[in-house]
Amino acid sequence: MGNYRFILSGGGTGGHIYPAVAIANELKKRHPDATFLFVGAENRMEMEKVPLAGYEIIGLPIAGFQRKLTLKNLSFPFKVIASLRKAGKIVSKFKPDVVIGTGGFASGPVLKMASERGIPCVLQEQNSYAGVTNKLLKNKVAKICVAYDGMEAFFPANKIVKTGNPVRSNLTSMQCELHEALGFYRLSLRMPTVLVLGGSLGSRRINQLVESKLPFFKKHDVQLIWQCGKLYYDEYKKYQSDTVKVEDFMNRMDFAYTAADIIISRAGAGSVSELSIVGKPTIFIPSPNVAEDHQTKNAQALVAEKAAIMISEKNLDTDFETVFEDLFLSAEKQEELGGNLKNMALPRATEHIVDEIEKLLVK
Repeated sequence: MGNYRFILSGGGTGGHIYPAVAIANELKKRHPDATFLFVGAENRMEMEKVPLAGYEIIGLPIAGFQRKLTLKNLSFPFKVIASLRKAGKIVSKFKPDVVIGTGGFASGPVLKMASERGIPCVLQEQNSYAGVTNKLLKNKVAKICVAYDGMEAFFPANKIVKTGNPVRSNLTSMQCELHEALGFYRLSLRMPTVLVLGGSLGSRRINQLVESKLPFFKKHDVQLIWQCGKLYYDEYKKYQSDTVKVEDFMNRMDFAYTAADIIISRAGAGSVSELSIVGKPTIFIPSPNVAEDHQTKNAQALVAEKAAIMISEKNLDTDFETVFEDLFLSAEKQEELGGNLKNMALPRATEHIVDEIEKLLVK
């Protein structure tokens, strides 16, 4: 048992930050004397979220490359060079035993500089379509932990370990009763419940859909738990009623998942992994505004296994009611989708990722 030192790097979105924190927590549980340092991108959400989780973080001046021709792109090479220099200094000073990258801009310079100094590195790729940073790092790392089959399309097969994605620990042991969950939301035990998830900030398009379909849900005697997001709460809270519960943020995901009969959700990697553990029939509406359209690819990977339904944003107006009714009116289809989704769950992902990290520790 050495006093190990770990650098974790990833960020830009909750989908990169949350797995990094989960991995750090599991490492800390196994190695209480270990020292941890996070490296993120300046002015991104990790600079706020990581300290809240109890870890130190340093920011790099890195920013994403804009896909359109913009003035910001002129500064991109300079930010990369400055970030590589700073990352090199951080690695040399901290002297980590292993460096773990969970995707996002900041992990690129950190893992590059660590690997050049002979420090073993581990990548964790959450999506079914690998991100740019992780693809660039594939030859510099010892292990790549993935959540989907077929990742040989992006990474060397001999480095891939299928572990799954870390999820909130309270989800793997969900033990609340249906009456307790529905009681929390003051909803009826006699009506079917639809849970709508647009992500922590919310999704304008999903909110517009739900708003336009409130009469449709009412016609089917459906009650709603509608997580509209912090950005949109003031706009949609007026729809709060006995059968429609409008939430800005979900404090009790275990209650929300237990209460739901059908779930409508974005298809970010974290959501997909959580929903697999929950194993409820799900309609995914992927966000088209994400890098490499990876949410669509995540959802398609489940559709191919008959484990979920997907409707693209552009088809919502024409297809939503038909698709929803087909699912809502068929208990058999609901059971098939929920069961197949649960079969894809990897609830011990965090432990398996840390098992792989521990294999690289030499003390």
